[in-house]
Amino acid sequence: MAQAARRLAALAEQALGAPLPVRLRAWDHSEAGPPGAPVLVVRNRRALRRLLWKPGELGLARAWVAGDLDVEGDLYGALDLLAGSIWERDEDTRRRAAPLAALAALRDPGLRAAGKELLRLSGPWVPPSPPVEEARRTTGPLHTLRRDKQAISHHYDVGNAFYEKVLGPSMVYSCAYWEPGASLEDAQSAKLDLVCRKLGLAPGMRLLDVGCGWGSMVLHAAREYGVSAIGITLSEEQAAYARKRIAEAGLADRVEIRVQDYREISDGPFDAISSIGMAEHVGRARYAEYAADLYALLKPGGRLLNHQIARRPLKDEEGYRVDEFIDRYVFPDGELAPVGRTVAQLEEAGFEVRDVEALREHYALTLRRWVANLEEHWDEAVRLTSPGRARVWRLYMAASALAFERNRIGVNQVLAVRTPGSGDPGLPLRTREWHP
Repeated sequence: MAQAARRLAALAEQALGAPLPVRLRAWDHSEAGPPGAPVLVVRNRRALRRLLWKPGELGLARAWVAGDLDVEGDLYGALDLLAGSIWERDEDTRRRAAPLAALAALRDPGLRAAGKELLRLSGPWVPPSPPVEEARRTTGPLHTLRRDKQAISHHYDVGNAFYEKVLGPSMVYSCAYWEPGASLEDAQSAKLDLVCRKLGLAPGMRLLDVGCGWGSMVLHAAREYGVSAIGITLSEEQAAYARKRIAEAGLADRVEIRVQDYREISDGPFDAISSIGMAEHVGRARYAEYAADLYALLKPGGRLLNHQIARRPLKDEEGYRVDEFIDRYVFPDGELAPVGRTVAQLEEAGFEVRDVEALREHYALTLRRWVANLEEHWDEAVRLTSPGRARVWRLYMAASALAFERNRIGVNQVLAVRTPGSGDPGLPLRTREWHP
């Protein structure tokens, strides 16, 4: 088995229909592929069995999380090179072509022979168990209160100490707002302040923060703008952490943290609502309800700041599917929508959309800082969670940084107003005056 890498490279090139863009190192220490390129390390034959039992993205994800696959060298470079061959394909075309490709593989003698060769290389024909970090498959209707709480728990209840290592002291889990030379903490503070200015916060106002995370937004708004605030989350661990921060800041009389779904809020109205990095969890089936509920919770003239990741639109929107790696290991049941659809649904709920600001490049910069934090504190992160969980986050954040940089996904702040009957939204004529 001294030439496993050469045989694997030949099989990969046959399957991809193109030269392998990275170098390959197999479990027998053999290597193949372009010299000087990032190295994809196949640590054992179990990686092949994972791909045979679950071809495509899920098999690759399981092999990565389990440590059967690794990258030596520049992770960003390796992902960038592999993206064109594996992930960066037109989704409509890929979905339509999949059944035809499977049929062609059955008919093509060369592909059948390649499959047999892969079987010989993979060793015992036993399906490996999925890594323990994989979310259990849920059943029943999407985005019920119970199922959403389970999904949020999978993502966020992995230990506050772990998130401290990744996010840094700001404990803000959404894109920062950068200027040259800024630290991550300064950029996150600038983002929170930008949200507060867009919402027109002032002393005595009442703010609802939907998906409050570890409490950073409500803390900033109460401390710097004198508001009273309610933050809601479905994560017990986040809520406990946020309450502790609020008590230490001496703001418990003005800030309340609840473990509560936005559909359960009954003590409106509010002067302003912030929803930062939460709407991605809502889902297509519930988005109209989400928009209508937030509209009903605002006073006439009240503002909503909806900060949300967006994907590129598809020719056939019914063909949209969440990436299997993201669904199983990162955001179970999460869904992305094009920004145009988000704006339309907010307006269909009664809002007047007054401003849309794209922050795509800002999220790429933020993710690269989070990856650097994780790599700097790798041993501690592994100790606080598990090797597999740390590997999930490293891959997820690095791949996401590239996706933002390449305009495959974006992130937008949408300012919407519950404009009163008078037609006066209470905004300055030059809305971008909130930028210093």
